[in-house]
Amino acid sequence: MNISISLLAIIAPGVLAQTIALCDLYAYHSTNGYEILNNLWGKDTANSGSQCTYYNGPSGNGIAWSSTWTWKGAENNVKSYVYAGRQFTRRLVSQINSLPTSVDWTYNTTTIRANVAYDIFTSTDRDHVNSNGDYELMIWLNRYDGVWPITSSGQPIATVNIAGHTWDLYTGFNGAMRVFSFLAVNGPINSFSADVKDFFNYLIQQQGFPASNQYMLSECIHHISRSTIYS
Repeated sequence: MNISISLLAIIAPGVLAQTIALCDLYAYHSTNGYEILNNLWGKDTANSGSQCTYYNGPSGNGIAWSSTWTWKGAENNVKSYVYAGRQFTRRLVSQINSLPTSVDWTYNTTTIRANVAYDIFTSTDRDHVNSNGDYELMIWLNRYDGVWPITSSGQPIATVNIAGHTWDLYTGFNGAMRVFSFLAVNGPINSFSADVKDFFNYLIQQQGFPASNQYMLSECIHHISRSTIYS
């Protein structure tokens, strides 16, 4: 399974020519084994604003996409969960040998509350929806303005070196779902290449992740926005 995605999250009116615009709630586009979702599930918490996500065309072995938004108000509430991901046949994590991935991304501002992360859900049910599961694995390439992973203790449970980078590992629960979040110590990591299975292997060996009964439901890289430039 190979993922090669270019993420360009921008706050500006200009959009690349010959793009496909996704501006409606849950607007969706799939192409060449990839999918993009303009997931604005938290938009009603904002005082005002909107968001559009764009498919900008193929990029190497993957795709390029971008997103523009103007959310204001309710700075601690998530407005959107925009993502691009690879389409694949679901298998048990224990049956997956490797998950090579690469991504290049940038924002044109840092005065935001947001994060950029890989997000993977797993479940004992192969037919489970791909928006949650029994477990969630996140790889945070950066966070902005006090946004933090889910954590039960407020402190990392370990600091590990994987894929040439140092990560603080946080864990907690989102309802009944156990969440493991690897947060880059020296972020942002704007150009990232790795085998995501290495992160799973760490959880299997050190945190008791039950790979033999967990189906991988999704693998995507997302941008979560809470608000825009502060006034």
